[in-house]
Amino acid sequence: MPKLLLATNNEGKAREYRSLLEGVPFELVTPAEVGISTEVAEVGKSFEENARLKATTLAAESGLLSLADDSGLEVKALGGEPGMLSARYAGEGASDEDRVSYLLTKLEGVPQERRTARFRCVIAIATPQGEVEFCSGECDGVIAFAPSGEGGFGYDPIFYLPEMGKTMAELSSETKNRISHRGRAAEKARQLLKEKYS
Repeated sequence: MPKLLLATNNEGKAREYRSLLEGVPFELVTPAEVGISTEVAEVGKSFEENARLKATTLAAESGLLSLADDSGLEVKALGGEPGMLSARYAGEGASDEDRVSYLLTKLEGVPQERRTARFRCVIAIATPQGEVEFCSGECDGVIAFAPSGEGGFGYDPIFYLPEMGKTMAELSSETKNRISHRGRAAEKARQLLKEKYS
């Protein structure tokens, strides 16, 4: 079975992708598993550019079809922040908890009706020859006043879904994978992998 390189060393994200891409005709591997330690700097000006950078760099280096994503949280009251800086919002080396509390501090005093937000995800699939295809997904919600739930990672504990009455971190992984930004983008990627690359 051919290999598909998941261009991430984030264990939470790799685990999620293994579940989201179940059934694709590829063996999913991470850079660490194929002996690649390259860290691609996210210097693009958009989610698309960063996903492309990571996918094309690792595809060229590994000689494998590679899948990378860039995703983030956009909060309307903060003018779209943290956006592309979602992972580095509270500074380098900050934990998920640090980022969540930093974001909540920035939203202090902002009423519920002005706490709308969306998660965005762009996936790039690149061949070693440099061809790239994109798939994207979004999920709308509201930033809660306090974290709730043990599941997921990142900003999931404060991303509240009114129609579910729960935060992303309170959902089962099956439900999250169906409705999340990454789940929606990955569903398109799954179809593409089956139809175009297998």
